[in-house]
Amino acid sequence: MPNDSDEDDRRPARRDRYEGDDHDDADDPRPGRRPPPRRKGGDGFATIVPYKNGPALAAYYCGVFGLIPVIGFLLGPIALILGIIGLVHKKKNPKVHGTGHAIAGIVLGLIDPVLWPVLWVLVFDGLTK
Repeated sequence: MPNDSDEDDRRPARRDRYEGDDHDDADDPRPGRRPPPRRKGGDGFATIVPYKNGPALAAYYCGVFGLIPVIGFLLGPIALILGIIGLVHKKKNPKVHGTGHAIAGIVLGLIDPVLWPVLWVLVFDGLTK
């Protein structure tokens, strides 16, 4: 009576991949197998959140948080400077995203320091009359 272990030894080993394959299905030479579609244009997440353009992202956040009273005097100029640095970084590296975040940081960086004194004067001027 044959032993179950002898039967296992006679069976060829099942291989899912060819030797030398580095787990990339695009190079799979099996007939009838199509490679997965390739995405053109790069990373979709980087178009929404420019994680490769740190200055632009930081400019945006500094500009948004600069809308909080009193903090705008500090974060407004920082957002302006980081926004300009983010635009220069984008110009040097076209694959890096973040133009919108940099421009938003520049605009908010200009508005933040001016917004709160103007609102302060309007509110207290209206209360004293």
